[in-house]
Amino acid sequence: MKFSIASTLVVALAAQGVAANSWFGGAVYNKWHETELERWLSDHNIPYPKASDRKELENTVKKNWNSYAVNPYNSWDTQTLTNYLSTKGYETKKGSKESKDTLVKQVQNYWTETEDSANQAYGSVKDWIFDSWTDSQLKAFADKNGIPVPQPRKRDSLLKAVRENYQSAATKLSETTAYPGDWLYSSWSDSDLKSWLDERGFPAPQPSSRDKLVASVRRNSRLASLNAQSAYDAAKNSASAAQQSLSDALLDSWSDSQIKEWADKNGIKVPQGSKRNELLALARKHRASLYGDNASGTATSVYGAATSKAGNQYAQATAGFGYYTDLVKAQLGLATGYQASASSLSGTAAASASSLSKSASSAASVASKSAQKGYDAVTESARKASDYAKEEL
Repeated sequence: MKFSIASTLVVALAAQGVAANSWFGGAVYNKWHETELERWLSDHNIPYPKASDRKELENTVKKNWNSYAVNPYNSWDTQTLTNYLSTKGYETKKGSKESKDTLVKQVQNYWTETEDSANQAYGSVKDWIFDSWTDSQLKAFADKNGIPVPQPRKRDSLLKAVRENYQSAATKLSETTAYPGDWLYSSWSDSDLKSWLDERGFPAPQPSSRDKLVASVRRNSRLASLNAQSAYDAAKNSASAAQQSLSDALLDSWSDSQIKEWADKNGIKVPQGSKRNELLALARKHRASLYGDNASGTATSVYGAATSKAGNQYAQATAGFGYYTDLVKAQLGLATGYQASASSLSGTAAASASSLSKSASSAASVASKSAQKGYDAVTESARKASDYAKEEL
């Protein structure tokens, strides 16, 4: 089929029209109910005439959207800026107070939210607004709204259930879901709301009222979700590094005969006449088996203790910003239970985990040299390192 130049231009213009629509007319708030537009403006303390019609409300949101949804850090106070940078492992110089402008510039270096990602996020609030809730809060929401949750009630199943039933729960109450009202927090007490803000380093409104508390939690929920994801990513990297470091320490403390014994137990063929460096290379290639072997199972305990200690040290270093590590540890399987208070496991945590890894390595090396039976020495060394870590928790 042949196209004329005219028809080609028509197609091109039509495509441009679609692109223009999605860019200029596709803002997520265009689909919000009037009460949601008013709620968003009110939450962000943006004045608007009470007699505004929908068009006026929409235009007011549009003028402020980038400043409060896409690049909100420009309006943050210094504490919120500092807290955010802490989740990224950024540390201010001791004894120095950086200006707000300097902190804003640092946040800009880490900030990844764009107009597109903000639109996508607020286009499906249910996907992230529950991220910062505790298990008990998720359970209470499910119970209050008659949402069945599979037993046993694990965090993953709780999140899945409330997200899948979020719309139906709102529909039963004749409520909106794009930028939800106070109904979402009806199972929270005032102290729950204050604790949520305090644990994440957000200042509670003064004087406080329930409406203001809910507005503050709702307004900061997106940032809390981004911080939690950032902490999770950092912790995963730190945990991976700690695991590798500790497995290296364990291998380095073994004699050649112990490596061969371990290889034989795990069905790994060792070429005759292999030198130590070749044995170590072979063991590292199959390092995953280290954690499946009973003889070296204590290394996993040390690893868990190391990351736990690191999290606690970071909690002390970032007082008032203490939610994220237990969330992360629960997601990574490092915690036996989920608690409401913890901290972000990022830069300082990684350094702490690394430090404890070196301690475990050193202890294992000394034990190996001083003991007649290196294999037993490694196990004993790992046990001592684990006990030490637990005492520090």
